Amino acid sequence: MEIVCTPEELRIFELVGNASAELNVSCYLIGGFVRDKLLGRPTKDADIVCTGDGIALAHAAAALLKPRPHVSFFKNFGTAHFRYNDFDLEFVGARKESYRAESRKPDVEPGTIEDDQLRRDFTINALAISLNKDDFGKLTDPFDGLADLERKIIRTPLGPDVTFSDDPLRMMRAIRFATQLNFEILPEVFEAICRNCERIKIISQERITDELNKIMAAAKPSVGLDLLYKSGLLKHFFPQAVDLTGVEIIEGKGHKDNFYHTLQVIDNTAAKSDNLWLRWAAFLHDIGKPATKKFEDGHGWTFHGHEVVGERMTPRIFKQLKLPLNDRMKYVAKLVALHLRPISLTKEDITDSAMRRLLFDAGEDLEDLMILCESDITSKNKMKVKKYLENFEIVKERLVAVEENDRIRSWQPPISGDEIMQIFNLTPSREVGVLKNTIREAILDGVIPNTFEAAYALLVEKGKELKIQPVGNFIRPSGGEG
Repeated sequence: MEIVCTPEELRIFELVGNASAELNVSCYLIGGFVRDKLLGRPTKDADIVCTGDGIALAHAAAALLKPRPHVSFFKNFGTAHFRYNDFDLEFVGARKESYRAESRKPDVEPGTIEDDQLRRDFTINALAISLNKDDFGKLTDPFDGLADLERKIIRTPLGPDVTFSDDPLRMMRAIRFATQLNFEILPEVFEAICRNCERIKIISQERITDELNKIMAAAKPSVGLDLLYKSGLLKHFFPQAVDLTGVEIIEGKGHKDNFYHTLQVIDNTAAKSDNLWLRWAAFLHDIGKPATKKFEDGHGWTFHGHEVVGERMTPRIFKQLKLPLNDRMKYVAKLVALHLRPISLTKEDITDSAMRRLLFDAGEDLEDLMILCESDITSKNKMKVKKYLENFEIVKERLVAVEENDRIRSWQPPISGDEIMQIFNLTPSREVGVLKNTIREAILDGVIPNTFEAAYALLVEKGKELKIQPVGNFIRPSGGEG
């Protein structure tokens, strides 16, 4: 393993070394930049630790760069940051820490580079490279982190119970690194996570969810999600996911383990898309099953309406996990609500009307919905999966044909709500909503074509039922759609 830096990175590091010499302090690259460079992974940021004032070093280093970058600093934490040519540098003074049992906020005092390495979470993150002139580029590896990189293991510099009790977020980070790097957590380290899992309660939900999202964004999220479950961490911040686990058997009939099915669906989705929120839709697609599980004599296990329950649960889960309560949440809830629809269309004799309704309801999210639904086709029976996938391809072809003919996804009503009010001389009211809905349902059902003339004729008929009638002949302004 060797570190290969770009000429620009080397130039910046040499200038940082010059700045530290001016201040008469030592400085080192440490942590993720060193680890990722040794692994050949791309990185756009670097942490620099110095045996002195990290904020002063940041300002001194910035002064040697042209154009001079703006330095952001936080006196309370003794950290500083600047960005230069798309490269982020974080500065901090070397320190040693001690913790109190009820808090993850340490008591901090200045320390040596050895003290700073000792407080690091994992041996692979304690590797340091000197930026000092007398030994520039020298690797300092007090805990055999280089060997751990080669063996692909996650290990703590101190005893794991001390490491995780001091800062419980490190348990999430261990699982995240194992997932991202395809490393194994050393058995005694994982056992310590299990013993200390309850300590995660003192960590803010925002920080937990930040690590969870990094796991969800990995190439194979199931690795980390399974470790979160087996360690006991998951139940402390996402018990609804744990409720999916297990298989119940009555009269010889059992259902699949919905937790491990969900993990497979997430992985299937991840193989097709990097969209984090589509992966969240995969995570939550069956979240309503525990609440709807029922055993029916002569039939077996059912989960009727779990998609509706799951849609309702999504906003609460997003709020609980401190995920964004905006269009992303609505997108996930929408996909959860619709995730059974394409599968139901694999049955015979499905009408174009059903196709139009799916196109209308999914709208611009249809492609993502289809990825989710295809990912949801899981079974140990390979022939069953093959048949479902073949039928699914037929559904996709029919959806394309119906969309080309009817343009439902970009559908706009041939007569707007404002025009309905003009036609019948109405103010905003229930009747306007009823008339708008009548047009939409008739077009989706194929009762009338998507034209102004057909919609107007239908409105007149519906108006009679509602005991309202047009006021004269409505003439659409020029430029309106007909």
